[in-house]
Amino acid sequence: MTAETLQAPAHPHITDRVNVVRLANIWRLKSDRIVFTNGCFDILHRGHVEYLEEAAALGDRLIVGLNSDASVRRQGKGDDRPFNDQDSRALVLAALRCVDAVVIFDEDTPRDLIGEVRPDVLVKGGDWAVSDIVGGDLVTAAGGEVRSLKLVEGFSTTSLVERIRG
Repeated sequence: MTAETLQAPAHPHITDRVNVVRLANIWRLKSDRIVFTNGCFDILHRGHVEYLEEAAALGDRLIVGLNSDASVRRQGKGDDRPFNDQDSRALVLAALRCVDAVVIFDEDTPRDLIGEVRPDVLVKGGDWAVSDIVGGDLVTAAGGEVRSLKLVEGFSTTSLVERIRG
């Protein structure tokens, strides 16, 4: 059985686009503050975990948009990326206590997904200027907030891959 034929285990925090919008609407009715972030999260490390916990602390619910395998490949991160398939990456993220929902998107950017979810807070890592965060204009136009969080020094997937490759 190849990685492509494996089915991801069902997890209550992994959802599709229709259901993540439904969840966001339910949470909004409960006056929950919704935080959204996105990324590849190919090899989860301490920097990711601290970033996700800090993002979650900005609201009541954290939604993570996860780049699909095809989306990661189109980003030019390398011919061998992602190292972990989208279902595996989604399961690892969903297992984190601070993550309320994981939704995989196939587009090059999460702009449409952000427009559908309508988060109160949009967050990216410190390698992104607030003005460059995709979907930031949608969030601020709706009265939301866009934040760029400080990176954890010494922890990045690129540096980890370089160390592994030696």
